[in-house]
Amino acid sequence: MPMKLLKTETENQLVVERILHARRYSLTLDRTLCTGCGICKEICPREAIEVKTVPKVEGDKARPPTIDVSEEKCHYCGICESICPFGALKVTVDGEHVIPVIKSESFPQLIREIEVDITKCDVDCVDCEEACPLNLITVTVQTPDGKEVKDVKSRPDKEKLKVNVEIKKDLCPCCRLCEVKCPEGAIRVRKIFHGIIRIDREKCPEDCQDCLDVCPIPGALYLSEEDGKVHVNELFCVYCGVCKVVCPVEEALELQRTHIRHTPVRSGAWNKALEKLTSTEEMAKELRTKGSAKKLESVKKRVAWSE
Repeated sequence: MPMKLLKTETENQLVVERILHARRYSLTLDRTLCTGCGICKEICPREAIEVKTVPKVEGDKARPPTIDVSEEKCHYCGICESICPFGALKVTVDGEHVIPVIKSESFPQLIREIEVDITKCDVDCVDCEEACPLNLITVTVQTPDGKEVKDVKSRPDKEKLKVNVEIKKDLCPCCRLCEVKCPEGAIRVRKIFHGIIRIDREKCPEDCQDCLDVCPIPGALYLSEEDGKVHVNELFCVYCGVCKVVCPVEEALELQRTHIRHTPVRSGAWNKALEKLTSTEEMAKELRTKGSAKKLESVKKRVAWSE
């Protein structure tokens, strides 16, 4: 039995802890990063996570849901952290950041593939920094000796300056806004989650745009001037699902994840989680791929042995 269970909460942070004789486990939720999408709730094996919708005040915009974590149910496995596309959760053991399910190789890591070719960057351009809706990109300009340049426009030696683009990849859901907005084609992003999102506008309540209000990615959902209804641009959608959480009509919005890019893993726990997050078909497809890879590896070993 645990010695002590703790739960502390502020406007921007939620921390639950389990203090044992020889261990201290902690799970921290950064509310400034959390969108309330509920992906963590979908796959929590202990049902320790709850998504709470925020009542809408008449005349105001809809607000993103909030996440609550039970200090009694949480086992600090790190599944929630490993799958959060926004990097809003963090597990520590005795103050050290560690994700137990990844350490034990029972869960994969999400693949955030973001490439920047700084040789293509213009020293006067900060379009990617301004385009990022989550403020994860910082563009700086440096002299050949590494000193940061604050006023680029006044510099006569622009051709000698070097552009540096820093991206907080661990927090990036890979919406591709930076890639599309970059005028030089210097950024390449591949999505983590792939899927399908459809809005049945005939079932949408009149003048409702709750999904648009809470969407964390500008442009993924937009209000059409033609019919005054919310439409989808899947180029930018990260399929987090917060739109579906707040939708007041269950059948008005359909969201299905069809694929998740992740590191290789062989785990029954991941298979179950994948089925919950995507579909039985996607889980079966991955199992077939793993089976084929295993057979190929077996053949390679037999060939090497015969040689």
